[in-house]
Amino acid sequence: MVIPRRCFGSLKGQCVKFNDIRYTEGARGTLDIYRPRGADGAPVIVFFYGGRWTSGRKGLYHIFGRALRSRGYVVVIPDYRIYPEVRFPSFVEDGARAVRWTRDNIAEYGGDPRRLFVMGHSAGAHIAAMLSFDPQWLQRVGLDANRDITGLIGLAGPYDFLPFKDADLIEIFDGADRPETQPINFAHGRKPPALLVSGGKDKLVHFGNSTRLAERLCQGGNDATALLYRRLGHITVLAGYAPFLWNFLSAMRDLDAFVERVTKGASRPVLLTVPVKA
Repeated sequence: MVIPRRCFGSLKGQCVKFNDIRYTEGARGTLDIYRPRGADGAPVIVFFYGGRWTSGRKGLYHIFGRALRSRGYVVVIPDYRIYPEVRFPSFVEDGARAVRWTRDNIAEYGGDPRRLFVMGHSAGAHIAAMLSFDPQWLQRVGLDANRDITGLIGLAGPYDFLPFKDADLIEIFDGADRPETQPINFAHGRKPPALLVSGGKDKLVHFGNSTRLAERLCQGGNDATALLYRRLGHITVLAGYAPFLWNFLSAMRDLDAFVERVTKGASRPVLLTVPVKA
């Protein structure tokens, strides 16, 4: 394996983080990889951060990447283009390119491309859901969600939030009422399994986005779970995966259980329940 110039945390020649690997052109066309030491055929999580499609960078999520890595996942965190440089659907197209790169190359970093999950928080969850449910984006890079995506993990995601009322969102999505921008409108037919996580104290993205999407998926016979952590808000639902909270919150254990279940091919009953957790 050719190790990129920026390689950190090596032990006996095994790099545990790779920085700034290019997956597409442009200043924001790079990604970071967090690899467990000795990883060989580990499940893979491609994580898209949030930021209202206007802000964010992968370097801010190193703690999150390390936390998932410590659970045995190979973690890929890409940057992607944001407003005002671009508008919808450019950030979704970048997400598709990042998944394509991961599918083609992650085996060299100890990951199993046949066990590839897309995950996102807030705006990043929207990107991950669009990739999972609207087939055109992955098809443009030669992939198929039902074949190449093992599952979706969405945190505090806006999946059903029309009409846009804020001026910046109307600008980002080129109109106030565009159904083709909403993941819920593609939640029919066969889709990858989904774990949709929300916080009961989220004042930015109501948990109804997750429950409505899970209900729509279940109506189509798909595997979908909505989890509501009643004490968490929009940002703290992401912080719930931090190692120091593992003994107090079940978020990481719930993620582990979802990944293990779907990679083994075990489906849950097609019945929507919304467990409310501490």
